[in-house]
Amino acid sequence: MRRLFPSNPPGPSGPSVPSSTAAAPAPAPEWSVEEIAEEYAYPPVGEGADEAAWWLRGNMVASLDGAIHHGGRSQPLSSKADMWIFGVLRALADVVVVGAQTVRQEGYRPAKRRRGFADRRAALGQAPVPAIAVVSAGLELDFSLPLFTEPVVPTLLLTGRGAPAERVARAREAGVEVVFAGEGAGVDPARVPGVLAGRGLRRQLTEGGPTLLGEFADAGVLDELCLSIAPRIVAGSAPRIMNGPVLPDPDEYTLEGVLEEDGFLFTRYRRSRTVAE
Repeated sequence: MRRLFPSNPPGPSGPSVPSSTAAAPAPAPEWSVEEIAEEYAYPPVGEGADEAAWWLRGNMVASLDGAIHHGGRSQPLSSKADMWIFGVLRALADVVVVGAQTVRQEGYRPAKRRRGFADRRAALGQAPVPAIAVVSAGLELDFSLPLFTEPVVPTLLLTGRGAPAERVARAREAGVEVVFAGEGAGVDPARVPGVLAGRGLRRQLTEGGPTLLGEFADAGVLDELCLSIAPRIVAGSAPRIMNGPVLPDPDEYTLEGVLEEDGFLFTRYRRSRTVAE
């Protein structure tokens, strides 16, 4: 793996060499899990004056032509390095927020313990693994699946107070922890980060799908986007990474980093402001 941007930071990519004196390209250095973790470390979060109350990061993969899946699954667009980064992002998070449709489509399972992260998580006061928080209005989920019956930490179900009462009761009977983050049938996206932070889950990661990610963007709460770009074209009618109404004004994001391996680009953008601002 090699760093393309920033071009000359301290780290495993080493110092840059002027193009006029550069020798033949050397093989890209192998990055350790610790170096990947430092690259994607969350900013300070908490209740201090210099800390963010929470940080919501999105992580998605897309093909060169903008598709987010092939045949209904994102796996054909992934790679070994993409899955490595995917695992590190999860290992850094307090909670993984995901839409119910993505849970069904991708066959979500509980988060796994990641070797090499136990001490890091303990030092930050984190649980052994991130909680999975499923966002659903209809609560039409199979609560007998391992995601709900075998998690290391309890899976959360985020919904609104107007969700079907009988389904809320059924979820609770199955041992699922139901968390309200809205007054209607579904969640209020703007309230989700604060509700989770109130439970001590401040380092937040969302893996979509595109509707949920679009709702977070529309609510102005998506702090960061990690986008893996696969060197593949799939055509077809697969959606983009976000789906929803057009924003009143485009949101502007600042490029924070780009890594590359085997033609895959791993980009990281931080929200700065709306263009109208």
